[in-house]
Amino acid sequence: MKDARTASRIHGEAFARAWGDGEFESLISQHSVFGFLACPEGRARDGAAGFVLCREAAGEAEILSIGITPKQRRTGLGWRLMRSAMQEAKRRGAEEIFLEVDETNAAAVLMYRKLKFIQVGERRAYYVQEGAPRTTALVMRRDLR
Repeated sequence: MKDARTASRIHGEAFARAWGDGEFESLISQHSVFGFLACPEGRARDGAAGFVLCREAAGEAEILSIGITPKQRRTGLGWRLMRSAMQEAKRRGAEEIFLEVDETNAAAVLMYRKLKFIQVGERRAYYVQEGAPRTTALVMRRDLR
């Protein structure tokens, strides 16, 4: 994935605290970072409906962010993006993959558990949303071997 502007747009639709083009550009420019953009058939990149961004180093991979536009949620797009990310991480030599997810994001937590991620820790009061109490990030891991 090399399209910071599209990833930023999708992130803005998916999350209350969106990352900007510059944040994505900084990540995408790193050699260890890879990702995928999901474009529905017949649509150009500006019509992309989801993305996943990952980093791999020293035998471990991390999901940095995954975002799906509201119209495409519950269509299996997130599942397919995660499977692609895990396959690529393994191809690059990662033996395990980690992610953090807001404990209140029930749909994402369920998807990760179905993908055989297990909770290995938590970061209390990690996520901040204006006008809402801080929420806990669940740290999850999956073996890729």
